[in-house]
Amino acid sequence: MSHTIREKAKLLARVRRMKGQMEAVERALEAEAPCGQILQQLASIRGALSGLTVEVMEDHLREHVAEAESEKERAMAVDELADALRTYIR
Repeated sequence: MSHTIREKAKLLARVRRMKGQMEAVERALEAEAPCGQILQQLASIRGALSGLTVEVMEDHLREHVAEAESEKERAMAVDELADALRTYIR
């Protein structure tokens, strides 16, 4: 069973909190809230997304790289993570 399936409820809860934060930004923009308030909300969302990304990457490393059943599976998992990191860092 994949780590994202095992941790599904926890990961979805984090995504739903971020969704709520995004909706709060939308409401703030519609209400013409001060820039500082909106920037704080955006920084919170960015932090939440970074935290979620790190959690999924760490779990990927532990399950698919460290505990791979074969060198071929390990190499594929490393390639997947490397591709994700290239996209994430851009």
